[in-house]
Amino acid sequence: MVHGYKGVHFENWARTYSCCPEMYFQPSSQEEVREVLALARQQNKRVKVVGGGHSPSDIACTDGFMIHLGKMNRLLQVDTEKKQVTVEAGILLADLHPQLDKHGLALSNLGAVSDVTVAGVIGSGTHNTGIAHGILATQVVALTLMTASGTVLECSKSSHEDVFQAARVHLGCLGVILTVTLQCVPRFHLHEVSFPSTLGEVLDHLDEHLQKSEYFRFLWFPHSDSVSVIYQDRSSRPPFSSASWFWDYAIGYYLLEFLLWLSTFLPSLVGWINRCFFWLLFSRKKESCRISYQMLTYECRFKQHVQDWAIPREKTKEALLGLKAALEARPQLVAHFPVEVRFTRADDILMSPCFGRDSCYLNIIMYRPYGKDVPRLDYWLTYEAIMKKVGGRPHWAKAHNCTRKDFEEMYPAFPKFCAIRERLDPGGMFLNAYLEKVFY
Repeated sequence: MVHGYKGVHFENWARTYSCCPEMYFQPSSQEEVREVLALARQQNKRVKVVGGGHSPSDIACTDGFMIHLGKMNRLLQVDTEKKQVTVEAGILLADLHPQLDKHGLALSNLGAVSDVTVAGVIGSGTHNTGIAHGILATQVVALTLMTASGTVLECSKSSHEDVFQAARVHLGCLGVILTVTLQCVPRFHLHEVSFPSTLGEVLDHLDEHLQKSEYFRFLWFPHSDSVSVIYQDRSSRPPFSSASWFWDYAIGYYLLEFLLWLSTFLPSLVGWINRCFFWLLFSRKKESCRISYQMLTYECRFKQHVQDWAIPREKTKEALLGLKAALEARPQLVAHFPVEVRFTRADDILMSPCFGRDSCYLNIIMYRPYGKDVPRLDYWLTYEAIMKKVGGRPHWAKAHNCTRKDFEEMYPAFPKFCAIRERLDPGGMFLNAYLEKVFY
């Protein structure tokens, strides 16, 4: 029998949201998950599953039962012929990467962070970049889901297809994901080249950049025209790096946090800080080559508030120039660097921000130097207004101010997803405050 714990305090990685669940469970098997759900039905409790806790929103918070799947973290099966692996839902990507590598395999695309669970990254619509690549959930070929009743559904394009199309971006509201089967590719190295440019140049030649590099993205430094262009492409070269880690990263980022802390007293410093650090860290060409999972992911050094919306790819220029103009027109608005701009291909996953259209993601951040909150509301609302104007959809793991009315307009398949959710969880066991804003 699985045992629950009282008095557990959950806090997300950014320390922006927290909760105290009534009971905290760490099941180690499918049957123990079923026991927790049976107890929740008996006591009329809500249930939320939590993974790595990296979502900078309250999507995983609850005052009911919380399930952490950290003990369900095994690589269950490797099909070397199909290049597919089946894993338990609680496995961290950081633990999965070296196991795939031993079998000569890799995931074709990854998000920025690896201290996250497989079920979490697909459920929140995690993405990276590359016009030939979809969000991470597009690499899922099958999954098993336990519903509120304790029934286990094996879902794929040939079995429970409607649930499969919903559950690949499940938002944690359809049930408990137990296992996931992922389509892999042969292991590969990525050669990265980064070089300085300007916002005007990149936007005027965007299609050329997209065609030149498989994993193209760029960083814009607000309060300036400066851009760092980043190309990442498959390579047979051995690992190397032209960056000066000690100065560029160790000293540079410690200095950045201190200056951002100073700017909380003198906000006018932010523009100068952005320009200074572009010159310090991004104003010269750099190259490196590493194994794919090391190149596609990186360590998040600072706690931060984040927004990240997917817009139609053809609206990239309009959105970025609109954000730049808004900052120039209102000098009191301060925006930390970088605005990260990435690209993904369309998919058919019901609640994917890329449903039915090739997309551009515009990721904005406001750092929390030494854990100190900084004013961001005006910047947030300005950004959201621009995103809505160009037809944007917010990243599910990030903070946003959208309601059901917004989602009904944003997502053609929203009614279909709602019908599936209500069928699988008629009592709303897997809802919380975040999801009530989505569905009610």
